[in-house]
Amino acid sequence: MTRGKSATTGGTGGTAGGTKGSTTVGTETSGSGDIVRTQQLLWDTGPRPSRGPKPGLTLERIVEAAIRVADAEGLHALSMRRVATELGTGTMSLYRYLPGKGELLDLMLDRVQRPSENPADLGDGGWRSALEAMGRATLALYRRHPWLLQVNQSRPVLGPSALDGMEKILSRIKSMGLTDPELISAVVAVDGYVVGAARTQLYAEEAEHRTGLTDTEFWQAQAPILEELMLSGRYPLLAGLSEDAFGSDFDHFEFGLQRMLDGLEVFVNRRRATAETAETAETAGAGVGGTEGAGADGA
Repeated sequence: MTRGKSATTGGTGGTAGGTKGSTTVGTETSGSGDIVRTQQLLWDTGPRPSRGPKPGLTLERIVEAAIRVADAEGLHALSMRRVATELGTGTMSLYRYLPGKGELLDLMLDRVQRPSENPADLGDGGWRSALEAMGRATLALYRRHPWLLQVNQSRPVLGPSALDGMEKILSRIKSMGLTDPELISAVVAVDGYVVGAARTQLYAEEAEHRTGLTDTEFWQAQAPILEELMLSGRYPLLAGLSEDAFGSDFDHFEFGLQRMLDGLEVFVNRRRATAETAETAETAGAGVGGTEGAGADGA
């Protein structure tokens, strides 16, 4: 048994951005601002701001600057004042464009989750490849913007990116032949799995940043007592694990994603088989009924 990198964090490589600020402490909530005003800003249906003293300042630039701040320093560093500093303007000038931080956060969420315009990014056309591509893209999104894990999005304010993304994925998975609630549940299940995996990976990277210990140093510090315990006979199954059991070369994320899709595939195939059996029985019943009817007429 190898005391190496945690099995739950290996397999994807790379380092998450935004470790200057905490990626796990504190929670913001989507929809915490003025919901109606946020919708107007997302869909560009509200009143346009009067021209301010800063030439070239736009809502898009404000949102992009806010994302840069959150990516580099963490969500805890985000404020209207900090965004104004990033843009080189006064804080009050931002309020010409949006009411405050709550609405800004929802605009940031919609901006970073904008779906790709390339159809190939959702796989080869089948439902499985679409969910697979969605899972990988979502993991990449959280690694680019780890502050997303600090946001409670259980009640999102739905903007163009959210609805466009859902429309695209539904168009690819409709062929599963499931009910509408089941289709939504399939998307939710994959998304939930990815969020959990992303959180585990980012927790591990943040632990290294906060403690100053590398992963190798952390496990080496535990090695003496763990080796003693493995030789004690108290944990025969753990002691018998192969040297690569906890190695970082195994892609745990991909393994879990594929097994989840395998389960969905079994369910889809079972549902199709049930439907085909019912259709065959219905056809056979109609044929028998028609024959009996014809015999009665002849008599």
